[in-house]
Amino acid sequence: SLHLSLGSSLVTRRLRELAEAEKFNFRYFGDFEIGICLDETTTDTDVETMVNLFDRAMDSPEAKPLAAVLTEEDDWSVEWPENLVRQSDFLNHPVFNSYRSELEMMRYLKQLERKDIGLDTSMIPLGSCTMKLTSATELIPVTWKEFSDVHPYVPVEHAAAYHQVFAELRTALCVITGFSAVSLQPNSGAQGEFAGLMVIRAYHQARGDQQRDVVLIPSSAHGTNPASAAMAGMKIVIVKCDDQGNVDISDLGKRVTEFGDRLNALMITYPSTHGVFEESVREICELVHKHGGQVYMDGANMNAQVGITSPAVIGADVCHLNLHKTFAIPHGGGGPGMGPIAVAEHLSPYLPGHAMVKTGGDEAIRSVAAGPWGSASVLLISHAYVCLLGAEGMTKATQVAMLNANYIKSKLRAHFDVLYAGENGRVAHELIFDLRPFRESAGVTEQDVAKRLMDFGFHAPTVSFPVQGTLMVEPTESESKIELDRFCNAMMKIREEIQAIIDGAADRNDNPLLNAPHTAEELTVTDWNHPYSRQEAAFPLSSVRGRKYWPPISRIDDAYGDRNLICACPPVDSYDDGAE
Repeated sequence: SLHLSLGSSLVTRRLRELAEAEKFNFRYFGDFEIGICLDETTTDTDVETMVNLFDRAMDSPEAKPLAAVLTEEDDWSVEWPENLVRQSDFLNHPVFNSYRSELEMMRYLKQLERKDIGLDTSMIPLGSCTMKLTSATELIPVTWKEFSDVHPYVPVEHAAAYHQVFAELRTALCVITGFSAVSLQPNSGAQGEFAGLMVIRAYHQARGDQQRDVVLIPSSAHGTNPASAAMAGMKIVIVKCDDQGNVDISDLGKRVTEFGDRLNALMITYPSTHGVFEESVREICELVHKHGGQVYMDGANMNAQVGITSPAVIGADVCHLNLHKTFAIPHGGGGPGMGPIAVAEHLSPYLPGHAMVKTGGDEAIRSVAAGPWGSASVLLISHAYVCLLGAEGMTKATQVAMLNANYIKSKLRAHFDVLYAGENGRVAHELIFDLRPFRESAGVTEQDVAKRLMDFGFHAPTVSFPVQGTLMVEPTESESKIELDRFCNAMMKIREEIQAIIDGAADRNDNPLLNAPHTAEELTVTDWNHPYSRQEAAFPLSSVRGRKYWPPISRIDDAYGDRNLICACPPVDSYDDGAE
């Protein structure tokens, strides 16, 4: 990076005009100073063009003093401070020097890919995660250089296409949520929660209610809710839930009365974290509003709302939207997430601003992300999703998502208990199977079932959330009846294996569930010492044969692994020489 002072506003303006004519954007600090950043994509031609631009800009009387000190005889070499110069070797791990051709590199990447179960292998029934299809059509625009090569701080007038996408997506999200304004800045769902709470805080402070510092959070909430409230400087108060997982109205009434004019907001997930539409949600919102609080709706479960209901309909004031869930941006492994917030009109003045680019409301809170519009390139995916499906298609997607969840519930109800359901016996877009009874009767836990599903070629559902000892399943609208039946057949077969243990027909301490998953290496050893056959282990259903997924490793101790991280790098002692 270079930071230069041109000494004249006339020279700066002339340089900018010339540069923009050549489609070059420098960074301009006030009237005299500019910044130039170069990276590995900068070519010799680019550098020559920039030098030429300076030469032309300085060909004026105003530039002569500066031009006089920038002569060809100047020594432009850089002497780096010795303590900043790397002394040790680097990139010594074999992965950096073992693959010398494109073909070898491709095979290595494919080898890594085969270790995982993705949507290209089977349904990923992670409850609360909404692992739906991201179509190739939606992904392709992200690769176009017209979008991928645009700097986040480029002048607005140089990114008209992006701003058309922003405007159209904001409009669609306003219609979907029923709210009047949207900020695309938050980079994740959790960041959206934080931004929403900061907007609520700014609203209260603008009204002179600085003392409102209490956020009420139901005991069933996502873990990010209390974390976000703590980051926003709030005092967290938990509200009880009843036996059906709904907010306890009586306890909520006590809390809003107890904290009175200190009540900042209630954070509520709708449908609830238990996968059920909260019957009294409007009453809940009205109660909070009556005591001067705002309602923040966690949008993680919007896949059960779009086109059917909305945050505004239930009485919320602000919500975040997981574009990497409901609106088809792929996620997992840490990104790329996007969590825009939508707000009612009275909160719109406080939407996040940005120091570099004008965005947000008239009384904007400070930015919550480095980019004015978050990870802007992945917004193209959600924009395509909205445009391709339209209002009718998105409503149909919501309906099918709920239909799929209730189909699984209906097909497996004779085999597994579902922990929560609405008054009509239905769930929303996800459901929770209660596996706790099997711990005592068969010595089988939710972890065992999750591991065994890998032998059938399925990614595990969400384990022990929001209730310990359960599996939370969300099929999404993307899955066909064929895939749903394949999953249900696997679960029914597993239930048979559990029953065999209960009946004494299978060994309680040595059975397919406790030993799952089974690797190819384990199954091909000479001595097979288990009381069940190799076929039972690897091919529990005939349908598995045609599309067998081989787990790369056998059973691991998850809890131990979480607490004792092991690096795949060379051993630490191999770095001793460099450290010395």
